[in-house]
Amino acid sequence: MAAALPRPILPRSILFVCGMNAVRSPMAELLARKVLPPTTFVASAGVRGGERDPFVDAVLAEEGLSLGERHPRTMDDLEDDYFDLIVTLAPEAHHTALELTRSLAVEVEYWPMPDPTGVSGTREQIMAAYRDVRERLKARIGRRFLGNGAKNAAD
Repeated sequence: MAAALPRPILPRSILFVCGMNAVRSPMAELLARKVLPPTTFVASAGVRGGERDPFVDAVLAEEGLSLGERHPRTMDDLEDDYFDLIVTLAPEAHHTALELTRSLAVEVEYWPMPDPTGVSGTREQIMAAYRDVRERLKARIGRRFLGNGAKNAAD
């Protein structure tokens, strides 16, 4: 039997960043909050402003999660700009985070995630693209913060 992987040391605060804080980063924020202890502060933001995406609401609802009244926000909208870890989910977000943190002692990780907003077709085909991103985020959150190897964070 293989030895259990040691649990990673959790950052006290995590910021997920994508282009417009409309799809990938709010999904990551809620999925991380679901599995991390309440002592870990989790937030998300975008490089620029965006509009709320109803497909995000739909795929989060499948997990029993809701954004509630929350709307996309930019990094400038954040009340606190110090985080132990910034996770970027898009190239533009990664570049911006590296520029902003050049003189700060903050860890920046790049988790490239596909952008499902470019998918067209039936509602089910579009939902499949959003579900794919959700599942990729769950798996990555599980590996990074819970030491789940290749398991999903929900397992």
